[in-house]
Amino acid sequence: MKPTKQLHQPIINLCKNNCAKSQMQLYNLYCNAMLLVANRYVKDRFLAEDVMQDAFIKAFKNIDSYKNEVAFGAWLKKIVINQSIDQLKKNKLELVSINEEVVAIEEEDDWSVESTILVDEIVAEIYNLKEKYRLVLTLYLLEGYDHQEISEILNITENTSRTQLLRGKNVLKEQLKDTSYAARY
Repeated sequence: MKPTKQLHQPIINLCKNNCAKSQMQLYNLYCNAMLLVANRYVKDRFLAEDVMQDAFIKAFKNIDSYKNEVAFGAWLKKIVINQSIDQLKKNKLELVSINEEVVAIEEEDDWSVESTILVDEIVAEIYNLKEKYRLVLTLYLLEGYDHQEISEILNITENTSRTQLLRGKNVLKEQLKDTSYAARY
């Protein structure tokens, strides 16, 4: 059963009153999906579990700030993503800032992929990218964040976000070519 805002609102309301049973129900509804989200970022199952647990703790502590403006899953997912990014920063992730005056950004979407490739295969290749590219591609392509949001989350400029997206796409294209996934032209 897919979690929905209407069906789970009574559980969320009970969580706001610190009902442990309801917190466990909500946890059980979302834990697998949130573990996948955390694992996309930290690339370590055990660390992803820790990140997910910390995100749930943070969510339950701040559940009064949830105002039903978005689906609960989307609200929780944002907490998990931010917790994942915070964990990466703790691990001294250094995103290199690009000199905005030197780099001219050109968004290039002129690459194609064979129609037989599965999304899971592309996602697997994204996971093999350098962390700075993997994070931006994951946030942009998989999570749907725009460059302004990415710049705020990663504490980089929008220009750096665009540059890392473009470079990440190019590296991904080469990886896909190397694995015979991308159409050669």
